[in-house]
Amino acid sequence: MTTAHTTVDSPIGPLTLVATDGVLSGVFMVEQRYRPDTETFGVEDATLFDDAAAQLKEYFAGTRTEFDLPLHFAGTPFQRTVWQALCEIPYGETTSYGELAQRIGRPTASRAVGLANGHNPISIIVPCHRVVGSTGALTGYGGGVERKRFLLDFERGVSPLPG
Repeated sequence: MTTAHTTVDSPIGPLTLVATDGVLSGVFMVEQRYRPDTETFGVEDATLFDDAAAQLKEYFAGTRTEFDLPLHFAGTPFQRTVWQALCEIPYGETTSYGELAQRIGRPTASRAVGLANGHNPISIIVPCHRVVGSTGALTGYGGGVERKRFLLDFERGVSPLPG
């Protein structure tokens, strides 16, 4: 397997895009929990990421609500099931860990769903930020709760910026 990466700017800070064998396998924020060591990102090669960078730019411009990119999920079968289910949460909506566990047919696995959610390597595009606690509370987020709040407010059309 060959890996490559590039970094793009975003309203929530720089995002490192990683590809495995030419397919997007990671979108990592600065200071993200469970961010792999930079050495594993491979060579820098921005040319592999034209589509991903363009779609992220459209997302943050408010003109894209769904991503259309091939994705390489590197994880356990359970993690991949959870990450695929995350992709089905509509833009601007949220679900709870328990509801997500129900959707994947594992109703007692809300904690395991939370762990898999936290290890999602393709943030934003695989929208783990759309999962909240059972009361609607913003629980942990690998990129930090403030980024989670920003992304949810942004998707709901609430200006996350002061003024």
